[in-house]
Amino acid sequence: MSKRKVAYYHDADVGAYTYGLGHPMKPHRIHVTHELVTAYDMLDKMQVLRPKRASAETMTRFHTDEYVHFLHRVTPETAEELTYGGTRFLVGEDNPAFEGLAEFCSISAGGSIGAAQRIASGASDIAINWAGGLHHAKKREASGFCYVNDIVLGILELLRTYPRVLYIDIDCHHGDGVEEAFYTTDRVMTCSFHKFGEYFPGTGTQEDRGRGKGKGYAVNVPLKDGITDESFQSVFEPVISKILEVFRPSAVVLQCGADSLSGDKLGCFNLTMYGHSHCVQFLRQHNVPLILLGGGGYTVKNVARTWAFETACALGIENEIDTNLPWNPYFEWFGPRYRLEVAANNMDDLNVKDGSLEKVRINALEQLRELGPPPSVQMQDVPRESLGKHLGFGYGKDDGKPRDELDARLAQHARYIFSLQESAEAPSSDSEEESSESEDDSSLLHWQQQRAGSRRRVNRSSTKKRMSLVTNQYFEVSSEDNGFYSHCSGLHGLGLGAPPQRNDKRRFFQGGWEEEIERVIATRTKEQRGGLYHQRGIMGDVDKSIQGKGDLNVDDDWHGEVAMSVER
Repeated sequence: MSKRKVAYYHDADVGAYTYGLGHPMKPHRIHVTHELVTAYDMLDKMQVLRPKRASAETMTRFHTDEYVHFLHRVTPETAEELTYGGTRFLVGEDNPAFEGLAEFCSISAGGSIGAAQRIASGASDIAINWAGGLHHAKKREASGFCYVNDIVLGILELLRTYPRVLYIDIDCHHGDGVEEAFYTTDRVMTCSFHKFGEYFPGTGTQEDRGRGKGKGYAVNVPLKDGITDESFQSVFEPVISKILEVFRPSAVVLQCGADSLSGDKLGCFNLTMYGHSHCVQFLRQHNVPLILLGGGGYTVKNVARTWAFETACALGIENEIDTNLPWNPYFEWFGPRYRLEVAANNMDDLNVKDGSLEKVRINALEQLRELGPPPSVQMQDVPRESLGKHLGFGYGKDDGKPRDELDARLAQHARYIFSLQESAEAPSSDSEEESSESEDDSSLLHWQQQRAGSRRRVNRSSTKKRMSLVTNQYFEVSSEDNGFYSHCSGLHGLGLGAPPQRNDKRRFFQGGWEEEIERVIATRTKEQRGGLYHQRGIMGDVDKSIQGKGDLNVDDDWHGEVAMSVER
């Protein structure tokens, strides 16, 4: 096989994080994989790189500011408070708030973004990030052990250079987070091979094909328990071959979730290490720029074996390595055989037993035949660095440069908004206040109580269901915190926003809260101070004057706390 330039991303710190005692997700498996790769002397054959950790700003290319801010603040001690009793951001017990959560996410996302940049620049033909592949994470919510969707962030980086990207998911669970992110575009085709039927996340039927411009560009191959190497290959090869023919991707991202292996603690497939790695070999033969990512996998020794072998497949030396494991720091984990193998068991292949596999393959191929020619975009020069980097955002606190007048006014306005929100959480009853201010505070408190009462009434009658990855059981949570709706959920707990209704439409990639907060600020300022608060717009000049009370002074320090005083 021809040689390829392979980049291998690894951060030695990634294996030190833990989801907690008894949790099935073990980041330590990535460190064990690296030790096997090292023991087989593969590092000398690759470009070994330490990923640059993704910043909070970088994560907001897909995730909401509110959610990313939460990830950087949450700790095990503050999780209950910041998640509003487990109803927002981290719903259920699958996604605990462990120590170092933000750093773990930054390593995972940074590796996938770095791999995408390496591929887009032409420096590598294949890039590997076994710490990535967290495909369940949503735009503003963790799901299925996944907090930040590094796959979406990596694909977005690829789309800066390439017109079309193919995402393939061979995890036992449906890649719902990635599919949802690109459900309405034809520039990314998602193809997921997964278990379906009373199984997390409960999505991924063949009727889910995309919407709008993306109709037909979401391909799902739902499978049943016990699928073997031969059965999986019989559906993987024809479907992927047809996609490569019809879609003609400029780059491919392969999520190598290892919970589809035989004997996985949460999986239910019967693939061997060779059947799983055949997907890597098949794509390598097509000479398309390729990114390999990790994903699920909860029997640590099998995950390490398979990802180490698939690293060899990327290098094209899978036939040269000895299946008898060399000595390594975790050698005793692989007893009693001490071999580089994951054997099949005696499960029944229900896909062949009931004849459903043939129907699934025919339906998938029929969907692909209905597609037109490969979609394209207008060709144009692509800048070598992002707009944010070019303008100097996200690289230090203002880089020591003085802030211009507009930035100063925006910072002042933002701090004023946050101060109003904070005051809403703790209504004042200070005895030293004047009688007029006390009356204003009491009316404000009454208004907040009315808003809270209406929210409670809605919450009692509106709930939605989520599924647990561990138990595959549904549980109910309040629909107030559904991140897809147009209301600003960050204002719900403060009494500043109306909760979403059942007939609200889903609005992806939109906040929709600016008008609401402008109205609330104007109303509350008038009630609290009895003056006039004139606002020309959230991005324009802001004039604030308090009639009969003096001038309102706001500290201009960007990092300081809001200081408001009234000159008598």
